[in-house]
Amino acid sequence: MSNITVDFSKSCGKMKIMHAVNGGPVGKGVRAAFSNFQEFMDAEIPYARNHDVSFFDGYGGEHTVDVHRIFKNFDADVNDPASYWFEATDKYMANLDTAGVKCFYRLGASIEHGTKYGTYPPKDFQKWAEICEHIIRHYTEGWANGFHYDIKYWEIWNEPDCLNRDGTNPCWQGTKEQFVDLFITTVRHLKSNFPNLKIGGPAFCGCWDDAYNEMIFDALKENGLSIDFFSFHGYRNEPKLYAEDGDHAYAFLEKYGLAGKVELILNEWNYVRSWSGDGFEHSIRSMKELKGSSFIAGTMCVGQTSALDMMMYYDSRPTRWCGMFHTDFHTPLKGYYPFLMYHDLYKMGEHVYSETDDKELYAVAATGENAQGVMLTYFSDDDEAVAKDIEVTLSGIAAPVTAEYYLQDEANDYSIIRKETITADNFTVNLHLKPFTTYFIKLVK
Repeated sequence: MSNITVDFSKSCGKMKIMHAVNGGPVGKGVRAAFSNFQEFMDAEIPYARNHDVSFFDGYGGEHTVDVHRIFKNFDADVNDPASYWFEATDKYMANLDTAGVKCFYRLGASIEHGTKYGTYPPKDFQKWAEICEHIIRHYTEGWANGFHYDIKYWEIWNEPDCLNRDGTNPCWQGTKEQFVDLFITTVRHLKSNFPNLKIGGPAFCGCWDDAYNEMIFDALKENGLSIDFFSFHGYRNEPKLYAEDGDHAYAFLEKYGLAGKVELILNEWNYVRSWSGDGFEHSIRSMKELKGSSFIAGTMCVGQTSALDMMMYYDSRPTRWCGMFHTDFHTPLKGYYPFLMYHDLYKMGEHVYSETDDKELYAVAATGENAQGVMLTYFSDDDEAVAKDIEVTLSGIAAPVTAEYYLQDEANDYSIIRKETITADNFTVNLHLKPFTTYFIKLVK
C-alpha cells in the first residue's frame, strides 16, 4: 500500500501561481455563441501569456500581439500613433479584461514553422525597443487612444534557442550574439522607462543550456542591468521532472547572486512523450484525455513544492495543444478540472506539508480560514499501469469539519462523491486509485 501524508498545521509558505496559462478566453464568434468566459472566471485563471495567439481567429487572428503585426512598417515613425495597428490586439486584451484575467505580454513574434517573416532580427535593435515601449504605453498608460490595464509582466522574445531536427530555428533567424544584443538593448530601454514593471525573458526552450544562459546573464552583469524574471519552457512525460528544472534554474541564479531576486517562470509546459512519430501522436491524444488531466494535476503539485515561482500551461488556445477546452465548442475537457481544483487550494492561501512514498503519486495541500484541502493524483507514463491502494493520513485538522470527496476520472469531472463529518484532529482514509485518477479532499468548517 502506498501512503500520502498531509499535516495542515505545518506551513510551507504561500500558495503560488501554478494555474496560469497561455492563450486566454474565447469570446462569442460571428456565427456561433461558443465561449469559455465563464470557465475562465470560475477557475479565476490569474494570467494568460499571449504567445502564439495570432494563430487563432477567436483572439483577433494574424494581426494580433506580435510586434511586427502591430508596427507593420519598420521604417515608419516610432512616435506616431498612426504607425501602429492595435485593433486586433485591443480585442484580445478586452476579452482578458472581461474574464478577469491579467495579461503576461510576450514582446516578439509567434513561432514560424513555415515561411519566416517576423522572426528575423530587427533592422535596428534600439528602434525595436522603442516600438515595444510604445506598445507598453498603449496598454498601460493610455497612449494612442489606449488603456490603463494592470500588466506587470513584459517578456522579451520567445525561444531564441529553439532548433528543429534539421537544425533550423523557427523562432530566431539570427545568431546567439545578435539575440543577446537585442535582449540587452531592450532590457536597458524598457527598464529605464518602466522601473515599476517586470521586464524579463528570454523564454528559452529549457533552462539547461548553461552556455546560452551565461551569455545572457554575463551580458546583463557587464551592462549593469538586471531582469525581474527568467522564463523558460519544458515539455515532459513525468511531472516530477519539473522539480529538476526548477532546481537547476535556481542553482544557476545562485552563481550570479540572483536566487530569490529573479523570479523563475516556467511559462510553457505540457505532456510530451516524443516530438515525432507515434510518440507525438500519443502525446497529443493523451493531453486531451484523462491522462492529460492527471499530468496537469501532478505538475501543479510539483510546481508548488519546487523552486519555480509561476507556471503557465500551454495551451488554453483551443487548438492541437489544448487539453482544457474542446477545439470547436470551447466546452471543458478533462484537463480543465485540475485548474478548478488548484484554484480552490490557491484561494485557501497557505501551502502546507504533504509527502508521498510513491513516485507515481503526487499531492499538494493548503489551509485557509474556513477550509483545508488536498489534491492528489496517480500519474504514470506506463499506459498499462494498474490500480493502487493508498492510505491518506491527514493531521492538523481544524475539527470539527465536513470532509467532501471530489473525484476526477473517466465518469466524473470534479464531482462530489461523498461527505462525512470529522471530529478528530487527524484521520486516515483508504482510496483505491486507477491510473490517472485525481481526488480532491476538502475539509469545510
